[in-house]
Amino acid sequence: MVHFVLHDARDTVAVVVVEGVKAGMALNGWIMDEDREILIHARQDIPIGHKVALKDMNPGDTVYKYGIDMGRVVAPIEAGAHAHVQNIKTKRW
Repeated sequence: MVHFVLHDARDTVAVVVVEGVKAGMALNGWIMDEDREILIHARQDIPIGHKVALKDMNPGDTVYKYGIDMGRVVAPIEAGAHAHVQNIKTKRW
C-alpha cells in the first residue's frame, strides 16, 4: 500500500494519500518520477492531503514539493513529522 507520494526524489515533503496515518506507523511512499518506493516512519498522526517530512529540517531551510521551492521552515521538523502551517511558511511575504 502507498501511504504518500512525491514527484521528485529531491523533495523534502510528500503528500499523504490515505486516511488513518498514525504516529509510529511504517509508511510506504512512491517517488513518481523514478517509479520507486521509499519507507519512513510517522512521528505524528497526519491527515490525508497533508504533508509528511521526508528528512529533518531546521528553521530557514527550503521546503521542496513537486520538485519546486514551496516555502521555508519556521520551526524544526523531524523526518516523519506532520509538515504544515505550524512549521512551514510561504516565502511570498
